[in-house]
Amino acid sequence: MFFSVVIPTYNRLPILQKCLRALESQQWRDDHLVQGYEVVLVDDGSTDGTLNWLESHKDEFPHVRCFEQDHAGPAAARNLGVEKAEGDTIIFIDSDLVVLSNFLQAHTEALVQGKEKLGSDRFFTYGAVINTCNFENPTSEPYKITDFSAAFFATGNVAIPKHWLEKAGLFDTGFQLYGWEDLELGVRLKNLGLQLIKCPEAVGYHWHPAFRLQQIPKLIDQEIQRGRMGVLFYQKHPTWEVKMMIQMTWFHRLLWGILSLNGLLNEKTMAPFLQWLINIGKPQLALEIARIFLNWYNVKGVYAAYAEILDK
Repeated sequence: MFFSVVIPTYNRLPILQKCLRALESQQWRDDHLVQGYEVVLVDDGSTDGTLNWLESHKDEFPHVRCFEQDHAGPAAARNLGVEKAEGDTIIFIDSDLVVLSNFLQAHTEALVQGKEKLGSDRFFTYGAVINTCNFENPTSEPYKITDFSAAFFATGNVAIPKHWLEKAGLFDTGFQLYGWEDLELGVRLKNLGLQLIKCPEAVGYHWHPAFRLQQIPKLIDQEIQRGRMGVLFYQKHPTWEVKMMIQMTWFHRLLWGILSLNGLLNEKTMAPFLQWLINIGKPQLALEIARIFLNWYNVKGVYAAYAEILDK
């Protein structure tokens, strides 16, 4: 195997530095299984000096090959990364993910074992993603129940033979707003018969700033966008499974309607309680509670976008 680690990035220079340094610090036990690896970084029109920094530090990153595009979103950036990749196996991670030193080794072992078990390469490996707001030492964060993901295919930490991505048609760049472009590709991969093999030893730590009330307007906007892109997802794959994924069911409407008291529990009414949690050092708990009204915005966004389509 030869790995191409494909990373789209947009204005994330501080955490990107940690991401790239972690990838340069990989350790191997079975060198004969892997010919080598490269890091294919695609800058999606950053304005924070990312390209200048990479140029001035290129000697520090011998595995990195950098490409750039005008700001077109992560789907287009990943497609460009796959196009430029020289490896037979693609690993997708995000630029705010910091991996452990055995990351590539763990994916290697899971890929070899998967091929021996299934007798083919019709599968991909899915590593663990642990969320953290600890910038100084992100890999010290313990696993939490909220880190569990039931997604079939998500680009936070996944390894897959390149030819299956090409056969599936890569990412749909029609997903211009926030969300779903990776899970939509996952549906096409599942239709090709690919299986998911979990690889919990390949751990990545997904960093994000500690939750603050000032982030709420952006988070609400993302949920509304995710609702609109969810309807696009459903248009492409009009199945019950997709309806469940995008929360376009009576169950989700009832669930989040009840939990939010039909919108009475919202960013304004809950602000004092959320701020109190933040003040006592529990910003992650505050964010999880905020998801009550964030999910309500998402469900409303789904139905609003679907109603627009029906009216056309």
